[in-house]
Amino acid sequence: LKKGADAARGDDTSSLKDLVAGWVNQEFRPSPLIRPDDKHSRGFSSDVCGKLLCPSEWDWDQTRVKAGIRDRTTEFIVSENSWPLFMYENYTVNPENLEEGFLKSKLLVLAFKAIFTSPSSAKEVDGNSDGADIIENHRRAGRKSDQAKVKTCVASIINMRKVTPRTIAYIVCQVRFALSGVSSWRTVDGDFDYEAFWSNIVAFFEVVPGPVTRRRVDKLLEWWTK
Repeated sequence: LKKGADAARGDDTSSLKDLVAGWVNQEFRPSPLIRPDDKHSRGFSSDVCGKLLCPSEWDWDQTRVKAGIRDRTTEFIVSENSWPLFMYENYTVNPENLEEGFLKSKLLVLAFKAIFTSPSSAKEVDGNSDGADIIENHRRAGRKSDQAKVKTCVASIINMRKVTPRTIAYIVCQVRFALSGVSSWRTVDGDFDYEAFWSNIVAFFEVVPGPVTRRRVDKLLEWWTK
């Protein structure tokens, strides 16, 4: 089972390496463009990838922040205990409300659709207001069931009826790795621990302080599933 899971993760990692490069190029038009076959030009050495990977509480456009992250100074250690900017809608954060737009970025929705429905379904994402359309995906799968043999998407194979905290956390980790400059998967990348990061995202949904927060995270999961 572990071998199968590792192989599936490796396939997803390989697919997103190319796809994320294309999405970033299309969205931000960096110069030079991010090469799909090259990871070494990504990460914090790249202005666009660095901005997306930058913890949301810091301003990547400030010279001292950018230099501090690249030099790994003690003041600017990037760890799993911060939310990177790529997790936010429109890749911007409201300092007064860090949950506003959280986990609603177009990049995450594109990656989710590419892995769990199909790469072609990712092309249907028009903006940052779209969820993953899991319900509609099942309707389409049902309509195709009596037609000629078609390739079944992952969501249908595993009978995914709704988006879960664990699937969101998985996609966030995959996108984070795709934006990084590391060429092969590793649990710990410098000061950043992917397993702890995954757990932090799941905890955001499952370890909530009260009913008001519970309603907010439930609404976010509904947005993803719609």
